[in-house]
Amino acid sequence: MKLIDTIYINGRFVTPHGTERFTLVDPVTEREAAHVVLADEVDAENAVAAASAAYRALAGSSREQRMDWLARLHEVVAQAEEELIATMIEEYGGPQAICTATSRRAAASFDQARTLLADYQFERRVASARVRMEPLGVVGLITPWNANYGMICSKLAMAIAAGSTAVIKPSELSARQTALLTRVLHRAELPSGLFNILTGRGDVVGAAFVRHPRIAKISFTGSTAVGKSIVRGSADTFKRVTLELGGKSPTILLDDADFEKAMPLVAAAATMNSGQACLAGTRLLVPRSRLQEAEQGIATAFERLTVGDPRDPATRIGPMVTATQYRRVQDYIRKGIEEGAALLVGGPGLPAGLERGYFVRPTVFSNVHNDMTIAKEEIFGPVLSVIAYDEEEDAIAIANDTIYGLHAYVFSGDVARANRVARRIEAGRVFINGLYDEPMAPFGGFKQSGLGREFGVFGLEEYLEPKTLLGYEQPL
Repeated sequence: MKLIDTIYINGRFVTPHGTERFTLVDPVTEREAAHVVLADEVDAENAVAAASAAYRALAGSSREQRMDWLARLHEVVAQAEEELIATMIEEYGGPQAICTATSRRAAASFDQARTLLADYQFERRVASARVRMEPLGVVGLITPWNANYGMICSKLAMAIAAGSTAVIKPSELSARQTALLTRVLHRAELPSGLFNILTGRGDVVGAAFVRHPRIAKISFTGSTAVGKSIVRGSADTFKRVTLELGGKSPTILLDDADFEKAMPLVAAAATMNSGQACLAGTRLLVPRSRLQEAEQGIATAFERLTVGDPRDPATRIGPMVTATQYRRVQDYIRKGIEEGAALLVGGPGLPAGLERGYFVRPTVFSNVHNDMTIAKEEIFGPVLSVIAYDEEEDAIAIANDTIYGLHAYVFSGDVARANRVARRIEAGRVFINGLYDEPMAPFGGFKQSGLGREFGVFGLEEYLEPKTLLGYEQPL
């Protein structure tokens, strides 16, 4: 049985002060896979102290120094790609494709931050003033289990580019991935205390970061419920916060769309990362006049999805991360049936041929109304709701009738029309006629999908404060 019993503070692997043990379970076999000794409030305090000392020591670090640190981080993470992928598959159960993409994105985030840093203007003239963009200080980075490497690296890259130091609390469900990634990052030989990594509970270590007076900012990716608690907890110290939270993203098929071409993309959007993705397109809005065609097309696309061993390259949907998450998704499927939705594909229980593991049958409901539970709440599993609309205006209204606003998808045979509809969707990102990736563009949500943005120049400036200087050329 693997034991993870160190955390990373001030450039060293140390034994946690915390003594609580957490058991990791393999989501494919349902067998215990590792034990983790969790950090506690004392460890959090020690990490903040190390980051604070490092910030004072590194204050005024040059652009060139930070670019060098980012280059070294990119190199070590890229070199470890195969090991990172294998560990993510083993611990998380993610299919090969998503684990490969996550590992590569993790490495690339450092290179992208370095490219951005090379040309960013930290000082600029605004009318008669000089405006300097200055680092915040110590930042707390709290990351989720569904994209562990990518979230840690992208947040850390921006903190370093801005000139801050970091304390990082990844999810305890990703402890094996975190332990490996920490060893990899350590190989870059960065200054001690520049980043510190503690695996611990959100209500212990995360809460300690949120209320700590020496942490200037929290960047959190996770559920909307936890995001609200972070906002409340940050109020006393007026921390800056960036929150990337939940979603219930609409996919709009306009009546002139090519359904045959669109349906595989719709299925991919709905089930990306085994459905455990905040930007998954889990509400499919289709014209009522083409409802039957849409039902047949999406049912066929879902039936073609391979569920099973994530080590198999053919697998598109792996297990849910834990038994708790599996039960949550099963409860939503049963709720959909109870509320009168029509089950097109899937349903409760394990997929055919699988006797164990936290696997969910890819499920499509039709005859769904936007006030049903499965249409309103984030399920975080491979479950899609088909909702019929009458006119374009109706589709836009249904798409926006949600507390969330993270992502959306629009398909149309008329590009100008698709763009017109996309502009009216209340979401931080909208994909038109496809699935894309642009890591330099801002990512974040409207409404209860978050605050602030990540990635690119918008993400960098979330870690900077503008300071205005006036009279700086006037002698006394």
